[in-house]
Amino acid sequence: MNSEPLLTIRVSLEPSFKVRGSREQIVMIPFTGEAEGPLFRGRILPHGVDTQRLDLDGKGTLSARYMLEGTDADGTPCRIFIENQGSWETGFHPYLVTDSPLLAPWETADLSATVTGIEGGVMVRIFCGK
Repeated sequence: MNSEPLLTIRVSLEPSFKVRGSREQIVMIPFTGEAEGPLFRGRILPHGVDTQRLDLDGKGTLSARYMLEGTDADGTPCRIFIENQGSWETGFHPYLVTDSPLLAPWETADLSATVTGIEGGVMVRIFCGK
């Protein structure tokens, strides 16, 4: 994995919403936060949501969807949509869409992510490559 992430996103979690069915539990966690990297600096627009599908043993998948608003390294205001899917067992695989010409190569790049717990939330780091 690259030593420097494309984006580092500090996510602040809000209270979650849950429903437990006969086969699985769904947890939806709204969040806000800030993002920075060598080519972008900005914030998460209200509100991102992490939707987790968990079996009754607590294993499952997540899909976090959110939009960043900020400026790219050229000083151009822009937005980035991120959908980060995966699991702790298989890893996380972000998908990005942006209106920034500078960041447009990220839309087709082979991206991976790490998610690390921090006080009050998680730290997401998105890398180019596996």
